[in-house]
Amino acid sequence: MFRLVLSTVVLPLACLPSGAAAQAVQQSALRPAGVQAATIFSLWNFTLALCAAVFAAIVLALCVALWRAHKAGRAAGASPGLAPDLAPDLASLQQPERRVHRAVLWGTAIATVGLVMLLVADVWTGRMLARLPMNEAVKVELTGHQFWWEVRYPEEGVTTANELHVPVGRPVVVTLKSRDVIHTLWVPNLAGKRDMIPGRTTTIALRADQPGVYRAQCAEFCGLQHALMALPVTAVAPAQFARWTQARGKVAPEPATDSRRLGRDVFVRAACAACHTVAGTMANGTLGPDLTHLASRPTLAAGMLPNDRANLQAWIVDPHRFKLGANMPPSPLPARDMHALLDYLESLE
Repeated sequence: MFRLVLSTVVLPLACLPSGAAAQAVQQSALRPAGVQAATIFSLWNFTLALCAAVFAAIVLALCVALWRAHKAGRAAGASPGLAPDLAPDLASLQQPERRVHRAVLWGTAIATVGLVMLLVADVWTGRMLARLPMNEAVKVELTGHQFWWEVRYPEEGVTTANELHVPVGRPVVVTLKSRDVIHTLWVPNLAGKRDMIPGRTTTIALRADQPGVYRAQCAEFCGLQHALMALPVTAVAPAQFARWTQARGKVAPEPATDSRRLGRDVFVRAACAACHTVAGTMANGTLGPDLTHLASRPTLAAGMLPNDRANLQAWIVDPHRFKLGANMPPSPLPARDMHALLDYLESLE
């Protein structure tokens, strides 16, 4: 019950976008779905138990002190002219506390032992995480931008954005970079946090032991829309992951209709191609997310909006309406061009 309350209060799922919520996205450090998160969860349980014991001891000592003060006050109030409840506690002046030095030494020793136990548990957890087997790990390069995620699978030749797919039961080593400011990757169900600092490269290892969709997020304030920088992490069976990478490695198909062909021309001629890439076309911008398989993603704008035609059009027309501070400028287009552009983008599966 206590775990359920903490999970509900500390990590409220109310902040999830409606589209992500519909997919039963999980986000809780108290429900580990991988070996790294389970090891960290054990450290959390130990820390909670130790701190609870210390808190109980302090409350007990306080109650004893209050009881003794009340007892001494009643004894002093026995003198004529003094009400028992209003009598000052002068017992410490008349009869100084005995064995006070011994009590201080005991308190210091217990606090020191508790801190040493926490330190040992923390170091042990770190060593356990470092010793986890990483054989045949999937390699992923993750770059943080304001306010989206660039995802690359270098061995599979796949580039995508705002979605991370991993195979169940297989370790994943994620290389972390930042293009602009400090970000932090945190997937509570699968691993701890790791900073992404401009100019530096770090790594984090994780392994999903249960299939599902886990919500990652930026855990370092990185700008106005820091809270709207989510990353769905989808854990699937190894065979399904192989099919996913194979599909993502393909270039965009040739448009099959006149409207889509016009939409592709609009995309290439307009400002879209300066910032976005669509593999197989002349669009090779790198400032914004790769859109080669945009239509297959469940959400838009880093997990903010369900990926449907209405939201896609609203985002293109005025992205700052949804994410103030985003680098993408408004792109009002004539109705015919907008309709064709949406037809083309919806074909990028």
